[in-house]
Amino acid sequence: MAQIEKVVDITNPQAISSFIIGEGHGIKGLVDMGLDSLPKQYIQPESERTANIKKAVPGESIPVIDLSKWEDPKVARSICEAAEKWGFFQVINHGVPIEVLDSVKEATYRFFGLSHEEKKKFFKEHSPRNHVRLSTSFIPEAENAMEWKDYLSLFYVSDEEALQLWPSACRDQLLDYMRKCESIIQPLCKVFMDGLGIKEIDAKKLSLLTGSKRINLNYYPRCPKPELTVGVGRHSDVSTFTILLQDDVGGLYVRGLDGENWIHVPPIHGAIVINVGDALQIMSNGRYKSIEHRVAANGTHDRISIPLFINPNPSDMIGPMAEVLEKTGEEPKYKTVLYSDYVLHFYRKAHQGKDTLEFARK
Repeated sequence: MAQIEKVVDITNPQAISSFIIGEGHGIKGLVDMGLDSLPKQYIQPESERTANIKKAVPGESIPVIDLSKWEDPKVARSICEAAEKWGFFQVINHGVPIEVLDSVKEATYRFFGLSHEEKKKFFKEHSPRNHVRLSTSFIPEAENAMEWKDYLSLFYVSDEEALQLWPSACRDQLLDYMRKCESIIQPLCKVFMDGLGIKEIDAKKLSLLTGSKRINLNYYPRCPKPELTVGVGRHSDVSTFTILLQDDVGGLYVRGLDGENWIHVPPIHGAIVINVGDALQIMSNGRYKSIEHRVAANGTHDRISIPLFINPNPSDMIGPMAEVLEKTGEEPKYKTVLYSDYVLHFYRKAHQGKDTLEFARK
């Protein structure tokens, strides 16, 4: 790839911020410039650097579940056990064709390979609606140290709006992928609810679980000093659950069962990662666990991932489900909150582990 002509003084934090945020070049713009050292604002505290995290026993990882026989009670049991214990699992034979997964990954690279002039109209300061926003890091204005990631975030309203507003470089592939993922979404909701003793999912409950969707294209450029920074800091998702497609580079880590170690999630070609979000932890009164996860920067390869967030509607009230409390006799561990308030709280601060969950805790 040709290097861009503009030269930025990487020792000048203001110049860096103006280039990556103000002008919308992102980290990719720095890397394309021929960056060979890490700007100061990306240097993480030692405690947060993925190079310093404790690793688990070699070979230990999250469960891998074969979905070829959804009707087998063992499959449902494996999913619920994974959601209760790990909060993460990978699925294979899930019904989403390999060629669809590959086309989404190709479309992600195609979008981030566009020229700056083509991409900048999607930058959040220029985008016509907040439903389409290209950004960098997580919340740069709230972070003491930035994350080594650019991303495009797309809130799904309808195919008609997506066809009008989403980038043509990736729009058709993402819509096709989201449609194909329905073969996972609906059965997962049924399994999760069955595990809580809820046998009937009416339209209101289905809307509560899956009422809105957001899909992100995450791009992690090769980093000159990956040991000093992070791709994404420690956090849990605010979704009901997340469907994550990752490439073959690797770098996703989840908090281990002992709360100390971090477990690498190895890429499996054709597999999809599922993780429980805060909303489902709240609705299940803590039975299903949303688990901290993070992404390491990579010094030799670009990396991409595509999370599809399955969420309640922004206008929904979320809290422990009455059926769960009635069945278990437990007191609610969380209060009922407006989902949009919960999400806004998440986006007001830097990634801070599972701190967002305290917003809903009783």
